[in-house]
Amino acid sequence: MNRQLDEDSDFTQLMAGKVRPVSKGRDKASLDTQPATPSEAQLARRASAAAAAETANFLSDEFVDLLPPIDPIEYRRDGIQTGVLDRLRQGGYNPEARLYLIKRPLRDCRQELFRFIEDATAGDLRCLLVVHGRGRAVDSHANVVRSYVAKWLQQFEQVQAYASAVPSHGGIGATYVMLRKSERARARNRERQQKRRG
Repeated sequence: MNRQLDEDSDFTQLMAGKVRPVSKGRDKASLDTQPATPSEAQLARRASAAAAAETANFLSDEFVDLLPPIDPIEYRRDGIQTGVLDRLRQGGYNPEARLYLIKRPLRDCRQELFRFIEDATAGDLRCLLVVHGRGRAVDSHANVVRSYVAKWLQQFEQVQAYASAVPSHGGIGATYVMLRKSERARARNRERQQKRRG
């Protein structure tokens, strides 16, 4: 009990004269303030980063033959078993990440798809879903994006196969993408196999 009184008096002595109550209205965030505009240096850094990302992007923005809007799309790189493509086409692999490109400008779609595949590769993801929409006319925006996505996916070395999704994942308006297994994932598989064998 004595010790508690000593601590209370020590606290009172330490706080004497140095503590002021919070003034009214200063305990809340102000909603009137506008966000600060970026400085010239910040704008220059942003422009430099965007330019660097654009130069790294190898996806072609040249003319593409438009695909028929009602036909499913699929692709299998040489050396990939047909069973992998069949299972992908049937939705047998669960998508680990999704990219939505619906109603996005084609230039943005190109940048977003490039970043998406690069990030998925870095994260050791295998199965992805790209949702691009479905147009009824050959020259509809959704079908143009779909045609470019089919062309762009073949330009990635890490893309092993792709196929139109099952109806529950978007049907012709979405595409499953199967990426190559990374070296880290292969090493983990080898370790698991060795442990099983004893």
